[in-house]
Amino acid sequence: MAEDYYSLLGVARNATDAEIKSAYRKLAMKYHPDRNPGNKDAEEKFKKIGAAYEALSDAQKRKLYDQFGEAGVNAGAAGGFGGGPGGFQGFGGGAAGFGPGVDINDIFGDVFESFFGGQAGGGGGGRGRRAHGADLKYEVEIALEDAFRGSTLPLKFPRAQACETCKGSGAKPGTKLRRCAQCRGSGRVQVSQGFFSMTQTCPRCGGEGQSPEEPCRDCRGQGRVRRETEMKVKIPPGIYDGATLRISGEGEAAPHGGSPGDLYVHIKVRPDPRFERREDDLHVAGAVDIATAALGGLVEVPTLDGEPVKVKVPAGVQGGATFRVREKGMPKLHGRGRGDLLVTVRVEVPRELTARQRELLEELRASLAGEPHAAKSEGGGVFRKIFGGD
Repeated sequence: MAEDYYSLLGVARNATDAEIKSAYRKLAMKYHPDRNPGNKDAEEKFKKIGAAYEALSDAQKRKLYDQFGEAGVNAGAAGGFGGGPGGFQGFGGGAAGFGPGVDINDIFGDVFESFFGGQAGGGGGGRGRRAHGADLKYEVEIALEDAFRGSTLPLKFPRAQACETCKGSGAKPGTKLRRCAQCRGSGRVQVSQGFFSMTQTCPRCGGEGQSPEEPCRDCRGQGRVRRETEMKVKIPPGIYDGATLRISGEGEAAPHGGSPGDLYVHIKVRPDPRFERREDDLHVAGAVDIATAALGGLVEVPTLDGEPVKVKVPAGVQGGATFRVREKGMPKLHGRGRGDLLVTVRVEVPRELTARQRELLEELRASLAGEPHAAKSEGGGVFRKIFGGD
């Protein structure tokens, strides 16, 4: 019985094209004959996953496979993963086994890169590909108030920048770039490894296809120099702890005028002793004395607005009870409005009492216990006398 193509690649039947491609690349690298010389099982597995990818990467073939299985693919396609009696065959243009719909340069680029330091592809001419500058990561720590209001942070860090003398070309001012003699301007050179014949990045020009007649003295022909960089980054209100801001084009400059990388600013928000943030809501403890807890009243709590708010608690409130104050939390980063402030009651018992306070509490305890000698006149207002509750 034929093996299921989805199971062969280890993906779900509703997998996206990107997921199928990623799964195939990993398996192709694992079972590639160059990594498993003489291993017939690996070679057979390599063929099977190739057939599965050929079917599932093509929308029409995948539809036929989902409806009719492997028979539908074979009936609807002009060919399949061949291989023939000679076993595994090479990957030259139109290689047997991959069919016209599979781009070998697209699929095996990463595999060949790991084997030979280059990429698969044709060995013909064409322009060299300019390198891409490296991305940079910078981590900053901000206070919760900065995350609440938003802020502008100054950053200072070293990075490779385009050389001002040669404008990033790497050539001495007044001179030109000339075609690389080794790759003849293509940026790629052909190499052979066993029965493979493929191209890889030209080691002489680094894939640029050209090099300066006379290198710039300031950057030594690299087109970039390392400098201390200063910039300001805007932190939006409501930013989360662990969020990352991407600033396009502010990474390292590429050699010889290629596109620069990006700057990624990782945000870390310092814990605040007053508030606990949960998404856009803020949680705060509201300290209530035992008199206010018993009689009800107002508790004052801080906010990030700068002005405290008063929250009314009912008589007999218990510790741990939570009250919501609308629109007093964090600004919503990806929307309008704000989260809420949630106030959790914390009943505070006095650690020290005056003699009169202790006397009154004893009277209250006796009153609550129903003892006949409890002072009736004191019972109702004892908390007010001790703690000033209303």
